[in-house]
Amino acid sequence: MALLEIGPAKARDVCLKTQLNRTTVYDIFTSLLEKGLVSKFGRGKTISFNALSPERLLNYLDREKEGEMKKIDKQKEKVKNILPQLISLQNIFSSGPKVQFFEGEKGMREAYEDTLTSKDIILAYANLETMQEGLPNFFPEYFKRRAAKKIFIRAILPRNEASIKQSKSDLEEARETRFLPEAEMTFSPEINIYNNKMLVASWKEKIAIIIESKELADLQKLTFNLLWASLPKNSR
Repeated sequence: MALLEIGPAKARDVCLKTQLNRTTVYDIFTSLLEKGLVSKFGRGKTISFNALSPERLLNYLDREKEGEMKKIDKQKEKVKNILPQLISLQNIFSSGPKVQFFEGEKGMREAYEDTLTSKDIILAYANLETMQEGLPNFFPEYFKRRAAKKIFIRAILPRNEASIKQSKSDLEEARETRFLPEAEMTFSPEINIYNNKMLVASWKEKIAIIIESKELADLQKLTFNLLWASLPKNSR
């Protein structure tokens, strides 16, 4: 910003303008030169620096984005190569329920990605109000991807404004909803039952647990279906 204001200048001029010491200014210039945002000219002690067009910032970010995408692609390729080895290390002979814990927003996003492996209808107790507070901006895109995969969901919801509003998109989001009869009947966590698994998400504590157990999942499916049958269909 100092260079844009004063034009081509020596390091000492920028030091005076910014009140930064010479070492710091040279370190910053080195970084900006590497990024292609600043040029220099002259020799020895007469070197001057010039800020290039501010539009170069967008070019720099485009290059950074492209470089990051290439880096991720290389990492994905490495993972694909070692995936058979990693899978072989899993203890496939272990008995009893398998439990996975996830923490924080990123962890909870990963937990929800697992529901997209469902081979049947997902059964869910969900509160759209607390879901949206827990993972802002995640669920609209998630709902679209689930519908695109043709994974249907039945959801029992508390009667609040956010849940009622979302239920109006049931058809396009491959979902059928039914509401608890009283507004006072509410809850914060979410439970998804799918395959032989249960996803339990606590929005207040920012943790999610996936329990893989056919026995436990079957009991939860039975309980859900009994409650589902007792609730009236959503007329929207």
